[in-house]
Amino acid sequence: MNPIDALTVAAGRWLGTNTLQDPNTGQPEETPSTATATPVLGGRFIRVDYTWGYQGKPQEGSLLVGFDPKSGEVSGHWIDTWHMGRKVLACVGTAGDGTITVRRSYPAPPGPDWGWRIDMAAAPLRITHTNIDADGTEDLAVEGVYSCS
Repeated sequence: MNPIDALTVAAGRWLGTNTLQDPNTGQPEETPSTATATPVLGGRFIRVDYTWGYQGKPQEGSLLVGFDPKSGEVSGHWIDTWHMGRKVLACVGTAGDGTITVRRSYPAPPGPDWGWRIDMAAAPLRITHTNIDADGTEDLAVEGVYSCS
């Protein structure tokens, strides 16, 4: 099954909770969150737009996911107001067992690059961001868990 088709069943508006593992305080910050999953270009892609908050300030993000049936590769383009500023993180990945996983490295000066992984599942809608340091240690960064509104 095309993984975009699996996420298309999540099309619509979702309500939930976003938990940010705050690097400034070392504590999780939980806020209400919304997500809207929208098939794009006749279902070739799915876009998930989401909102959340950080220390009382509204935040938002978007993840556009595609799948190439010939190569089996998943692509993801992620933007958000808190982590990415005005940049896009273009990721590649795989799909299986109802989950899409995309990843990409990013600069972490003055040391070697770190990694970022995004896992998305449709039932229930869950978006998990994991930070991966240069040694390969994985730390949960953000998790949004949603139910139908």
